[in-house]
Amino acid sequence: MAKSLGLLLLFAGVSLQQKDPLSDFCRRFGHQSCVVDTKLYIDGGQVDWNPIPANRQNYTNTWESYHDLTTSPAGVGVPQLHANLSKNSSIPDVSGAVLWPDAVNKRFYLFGGDNYQNSPSAANLYSYDILYDKWDSFGTPSQGIQSVSWGASVGISDIGQGYILGGWLSNYSVPGWNGAPFATNSLLSYDMDKQAWSNSTGPSDNAARAEGVMVYVPASDSGMLIQFGGVTVEVNGTTDASPMEEINIYDVKSGKWYTQKASGSVPPTRRRFCAGAAWAPDHSSYNIYIYGGLGFGANGPGFDDVWILSLPSFKWIPFYNGGTSGFPHHSLTCNVVGGQMLVTGGTFPLSDACDSSTTWGMHVLDMGKASGRAWNPYNVNLTNYVVPPEVISVVGGSSTGGATATAPVNGFDNNDLGVYFTQKASIASRTASRVIPVTTQSATSPAKSSSSVKITGAAIAGIAVGGGLFLSTLIIGACFLFRRKRSKAIPPISKTASESSKPPYPTPYSVPFSPQSQYSHAGMFKPTLHHQLSTTPEPVELYGSDYLRKGQEEGQGLGLSKPHPPPPRHTPRSLKSSYSDTGTHFSRSNTIGSNTTISASTPLYHNLGRSPPPMSPPNHF
Repeated sequence: MAKSLGLLLLFAGVSLQQKDPLSDFCRRFGHQSCVVDTKLYIDGGQVDWNPIPANRQNYTNTWESYHDLTTSPAGVGVPQLHANLSKNSSIPDVSGAVLWPDAVNKRFYLFGGDNYQNSPSAANLYSYDILYDKWDSFGTPSQGIQSVSWGASVGISDIGQGYILGGWLSNYSVPGWNGAPFATNSLLSYDMDKQAWSNSTGPSDNAARAEGVMVYVPASDSGMLIQFGGVTVEVNGTTDASPMEEINIYDVKSGKWYTQKASGSVPPTRRRFCAGAAWAPDHSSYNIYIYGGLGFGANGPGFDDVWILSLPSFKWIPFYNGGTSGFPHHSLTCNVVGGQMLVTGGTFPLSDACDSSTTWGMHVLDMGKASGRAWNPYNVNLTNYVVPPEVISVVGGSSTGGATATAPVNGFDNNDLGVYFTQKASIASRTASRVIPVTTQSATSPAKSSSSVKITGAAIAGIAVGGGLFLSTLIIGACFLFRRKRSKAIPPISKTASESSKPPYPTPYSVPFSPQSQYSHAGMFKPTLHHQLSTTPEPVELYGSDYLRKGQEEGQGLGLSKPHPPPPRHTPRSLKSSYSDTGTHFSRSNTIGSNTTISASTPLYHNLGRSPPPMSPPNHF
């Protein structure tokens, strides 16, 4: 028996030599994230393992993880990462989805996204229950709402609403989809308290759009949504980069859309970038920070920079530029925590170096430069936002507010906006729709027993035999689970002979807190490799050079790597019956309910007007 057990343990040792989401981390991208209380949650997307030359694959991220925002370990400089939350195969692992936080009910919601390993299933809203570490299904949205990917989205826990503007419909997000992808101009919203969906049209230009950003600011009676960037698809099918000076504003209370022209140092057009908003204590300025993204034409590889759009002056202000020594990347996320914006992940078109493995691809922007610089280690105590010098020099006032520029240079394009920005959102406190238990010792850890138990020698022998059998079963089960995770690996991209002799990979950032900021040793690292792993595959709407700017000629597009054909589709996974709401007070059904509202006007879906070209091996830069 001892020999058999030894062989079993040897087999387990070999099988369990799998990648670890913390110690083997290299890069993550295409994921979605949100903050609830003191944790920043990360779901889905794709990961690369360290070092890339030995792991030339993009893997679907099957780990549900979080950063503990109450920590900043010495020598790391970002909140500690944990990858131990539950998520089984019944919950899709997607890229470009939305993750809406609900701090009142201790949940977050997952909707949409692209499926790269399995056929997409019908649109469904999933929710992770933070209290009980389990997933629930809130059913399929009512008629007219389909699963989209890479829409501009924002979730506002204070008002209990989640929003998505635009996004792609394709064979990666919609079951049974045939033909080229479509973009939508619809604004989808979900009421977390009523569990009700709404589907209405977007901005008045009727342009379909995708891959931009949207944030919430607490101006006007109930707040406003601010959207810009990405790609637009006009009614006649023309595709174009959305100008960064064209800002779309949605007033939550009135349900009206407005457009305002911004001025100042307007950043280059971009897509798949990230954004976060903060405001002066007196609400005299609302400042929207953007980072990175994928570019167009000559800027195809993208950006390593930070810009601020200050409202209500609608002025663009440069904040940081990585320059020629920077590392442009895209498909990342931004989350504002106090006075800091946590930039997580992204993929690098011009380098295959890892993204600061010691910080798991997270970088911390000091939004007010309270530390005296833009990039800094995470500070647990930096809980309040202050206006940075760059903004003060343009809009006036001080670090605590008092901005004197309270309107655009040429006035508001609609007088309503001038009224809205004089108001501060007055939002009633939400009440949890389920019982939120008070944390007690019994709820967090089992009570220690004061009694002692004597164990006989026979009992010890029995325990030893039973324990051996249990250990064997446990090891076999663990091997099966690891094999299941490994099966999600995307087919490898072949290596060239020259790559096998390359030296070990350095990290791209000399100081892990900044994406090659001026405060790091910028000249010390010069990437020598220029291979970008295919973005698994490159989204169907890209195909290298399909997007043209106005006046741009065919063949002058992004020039990015084109995707390999997707792997064979498998039977869509269904939600396990083990996911129940036992012990909670949330009802669950396969439909949202009778209180779902659908607008009278049906959103327009526009074809990109191009058929996918034949797919070829990835380009090498």
